[in-house]
Amino acid sequence: MSAPEASVQVSFKNRAKTALADRTLKIAIDRTTGTAEAKRAVAVAAFPEFQAARARGRAIKDHVIAHLDYYLEQFERNATASGATVHWASDDAEARAIITRICLDAKAKLVTRSKSMLGEEIGLPHALADAGIERVETDLAEHIIQLAGEAPSHIVWPAMHRTREQVAELFKIAHHPPPSADDPATMVQSARRELRAKFLGADIGISGSNFLVADTGATCTVTNEGNAELTTTPPRIHIVTAGIEKIVPTTAHALSLLRLLVRSATGGELTQYTTFHCGPKRPGDADGPEEMHIVLVDNGRTRMLDNEFREMLRCIRCGACMNHCVVYRQIGGHAYGGTYPGPMGSVLTPVLNGLAGSRDLPNACTMNGRCAEVCPVEIPIPTLLRAWRIRSWRERLEPGSLRVGIGIWAVLARRPGLYGLASRVGVRALRLFGKGGWIARLPLAGGWTAHRDLPRPAGRTFMEQYRAQQAHKGSRP
Repeated sequence: MSAPEASVQVSFKNRAKTALADRTLKIAIDRTTGTAEAKRAVAVAAFPEFQAARARGRAIKDHVIAHLDYYLEQFERNATASGATVHWASDDAEARAIITRICLDAKAKLVTRSKSMLGEEIGLPHALADAGIERVETDLAEHIIQLAGEAPSHIVWPAMHRTREQVAELFKIAHHPPPSADDPATMVQSARRELRAKFLGADIGISGSNFLVADTGATCTVTNEGNAELTTTPPRIHIVTAGIEKIVPTTAHALSLLRLLVRSATGGELTQYTTFHCGPKRPGDADGPEEMHIVLVDNGRTRMLDNEFREMLRCIRCGACMNHCVVYRQIGGHAYGGTYPGPMGSVLTPVLNGLAGSRDLPNACTMNGRCAEVCPVEIPIPTLLRAWRIRSWRERLEPGSLRVGIGIWAVLARRPGLYGLASRVGVRALRLFGKGGWIARLPLAGGWTAHRDLPRPAGRTFMEQYRAQQAHKGSRP
């Protein structure tokens, strides 16, 4: 059972409660998301065309989604013409079977893998282990969580839930020789020593793809460490895994989206390494794989084309929605229980795992709209989360107590006089629970007060205060 699958067995509320009690986790999250938020703000301020670029990015993705079949077929023709083999996987099980078959047919013993959330989505790490194939994660953060036996907690910084001190302890146990100090530079050098032999000795390298370029058949990877290039170049076989929504018409379109991706993800203008792979090694090439396989994965994406979640297919996996989410920044990624955490995960997890087991995720959102404000391709995430809430209500997945409560509220809301009376009584009753201007405990509302205090309300309702103000204005000479 994969880590996301295992965590789904525990309710979101229990996972969130555990995360809220972890002070070290809060420190680790604040260090990374706070820095990411600040760097993005600086990068966007220095890019006057950012809003125009967002509009263009949205238009590119919407065009591709509307003509997905055309561009996928074009990509397959051009990738095949360049010497690559294209495979189609309708779901995660078929994708795992294709990849493990390629590995077993090649008699691979060691596989290196560059960071790929699609690989996590389809359960590839566990599939390789079940096939008896050694897997080595080459991204530094993925190397950390592999040593810890964990799943990624963020799509850009998979190990952001771990502090530098915790990483140092992992390296001291797993690295031979262990790092001589726990400063970042020393620990990075230690990881390089551990991974270098794996890079050079791997039979197969597996990568994801940030973009699939239809008119050339090329795949594009974006990293800051160079691990993707070392993963895809030395091994004899290169396998690419990608969701079908990653397609773009041309290289120029990919570059337009890259301008948005990098600024939104890391606050930079360009990553250290942006590499386009177009087929396997050709005669005369100094290096490169002898075989290249591209596995295009659906896994629910075509279903999204025909429903209210279609706009989520615009996502370019930058992680900005997580960095600015007030919920994610309190509980981290593992509390969400799926492959994709944060606001985008709250939309995607019900698609991948079913709404019945993940209905708490759309309901966890505060609907403050920050995720939509920072999304580089203008995905209306709060609207999509509301759509899941509506589905949950219509499918009667909400608990009976909630349905009864909403029913009582509806009775009051249809009767303004009764609603006003209840509001006046409620406001005055709430003041009885306030001390020092705050409410720390509230009967029947423990979910609100368990981890935060509520401001003590004024002694009168809004309408009472408004009428008093208007009366005061009218009494002025």
